[in-house]
Amino acid sequence: MVAGGYFGRALVVDVGGSTATGTALELDDRVLRGYLGGVGLGTWLLHRLAPPGTDPLAPAAPLAFVFSPLVGTPLTTSAKFAVVARSPLTGLLTDALASSRFAIAGKLTGHDAIVVRGRADELSVVLVDADGVRLEPCPELAGLPAADAETALTARFGRGWNSAAIGPAGERGVRFATISHDGRHAGRGGLGAVLGAKNLKAVLVRAGTKAAVADAPAVLAAARDLRERSFGPATKKYRELGTLANLLAFNAVSTLPTRNFTAATFDGAHRLAAEELHELRGVARNSCASCSIGCEHIYSRKGGGSQRMEYENVFALGPMCGVSDPDDVFAASARCDELGIDTISAGGTIAWAMECAERGLLDAPWLRFGDGAALLRALDLIGSRSGVGELLAQGSRHAAGVVGGGSIDFAPQVKGLELPGYEPRTLQAMALGLAVNSRGADHNRSGAYEADLSGELDRLDGGDPHVAAAVATEDRAAVMDSMILCKFLRGVFTEPFDEWAALLRPVTGWDVDADELRATARRIVLAKRVFNLRAGATAADDTLPARMLRTPLQLASGRAATLTATTLQAMVDGYYRARGLDAAGRPDPAALPDLLLPDPHPADPQPADPA
Repeated sequence: MVAGGYFGRALVVDVGGSTATGTALELDDRVLRGYLGGVGLGTWLLHRLAPPGTDPLAPAAPLAFVFSPLVGTPLTTSAKFAVVARSPLTGLLTDALASSRFAIAGKLTGHDAIVVRGRADELSVVLVDADGVRLEPCPELAGLPAADAETALTARFGRGWNSAAIGPAGERGVRFATISHDGRHAGRGGLGAVLGAKNLKAVLVRAGTKAAVADAPAVLAAARDLRERSFGPATKKYRELGTLANLLAFNAVSTLPTRNFTAATFDGAHRLAAEELHELRGVARNSCASCSIGCEHIYSRKGGGSQRMEYENVFALGPMCGVSDPDDVFAASARCDELGIDTISAGGTIAWAMECAERGLLDAPWLRFGDGAALLRALDLIGSRSGVGELLAQGSRHAAGVVGGGSIDFAPQVKGLELPGYEPRTLQAMALGLAVNSRGADHNRSGAYEADLSGELDRLDGGDPHVAAAVATEDRAAVMDSMILCKFLRGVFTEPFDEWAALLRPVTGWDVDADELRATARRIVLAKRVFNLRAGATAADDTLPARMLRTPLQLASGRAATLTATTLQAMVDGYYRARGLDAAGRPDPAALPDLLLPDPHPADPQPADPA
């Protein structure tokens, strides 16, 4: 008997030529309970379906859209899904979360995940519903932004279908291309390039069934309670100003990366701050599907129109590139959406290129910090993969390997993924989290900055407390990203593992408790690391750019923020011990059976039953 909230199967869609076939991969209760859904189940599926050594952009490389037991319930923020694949940017396991109606419709096709493999002969879309799978050509959509493609697909197939689509950058194989839906993006790691390599413009889903829960009245009661708590002080910042509220706060404590991490404060920060933009340009608030928080803040753009702005895209396209004009930053963010590229990787790669140009390492004299027109030009070149854009479309790590001249030392990346808007030298728990995370430089799978900014440890002096904080936040993220719940709810839970177990019990019918969820978190984190080790990762990858480890930051207080290689390595060693890893970052073989990992390709999935 399948637990509540699940269907007990993934749909494996094989695309070839002008057709697509679907086969069912059964998921037993042990796997579902051991990995939950979302990022956790996606990790298990990649272990099961990704042939070792397969290039991320090869037809055989699987791309998984993974749902969770909470999707389709009235629990706030639960309309989320994960996209999981091997990243063409890093070569490692990557995942991206997004909220939209696609999550609900995708699950209600009757599957806990939809995995796509193969390649179509011409640009096409895959359609999945309760009746099966089909492939439809769509050459007329070539080059369209994802939003325009979604509009065209709705007109063609009907309003009952929900699309996850790519923009022109995904079609052209930009290695940090996104997958978009409802104006939101599965952004990091180049998942749009993976879909584009399959010659697919979009995956469409249509609901056709229901997912039963074990105790519907209890789920409804839990949903009412969580919704009420979601209006409390823990989410006030997101409701009133959105994530952009972080900009001035981070600038004040010298943790706002500026001009490719050469500084941690930005003189023009006030021009981009939520407080000022809210008064001058704020036009609306919006919410993701099934969300009661409403963190989206939408601002008017010069010349008409509006743009949703978040901290990360403002940081990456503003201070990181030295650009302070909000019109330029708004236009750049809109251009990223139109092209379908990750704003963090785009901004980080362009900032690196700006520094290379100023050092004479890159023949692009027009590319200068603070020049909004240059920023927009660079984005267009990346999207078209022309001129210097052909190099930058590969990301900063690959580009530094081509340019040389020591530019890898200031390429703002970990494991190939560009750093988010957190200065590691002034947030040293976060520094560890960025260094060891399986996805690369990432703030969503390792939110250790929370501990740095809590005042409970010295954020400028990394040590054992920072290790404990990094492990704890990584564990919490693993569960939230697998259940799936929005991270903006994290402050709502006072005893998170207990409270998450209380949400799972009435949905699934399992007698799950906090200790089991802690073990689940450790399993998911370790399974990711095992995948990456098999993909060629080593302990040498668990580090930060040389700039962060060699160059102190002078703070306004007069104190220097210094993070040495010795300090970071001591924290990495402590992290390994806490995770039960050896000195090379490898797990004890005795721990592997608990991961419940299958051998890749133990047997072919069986044909799906349309009923």
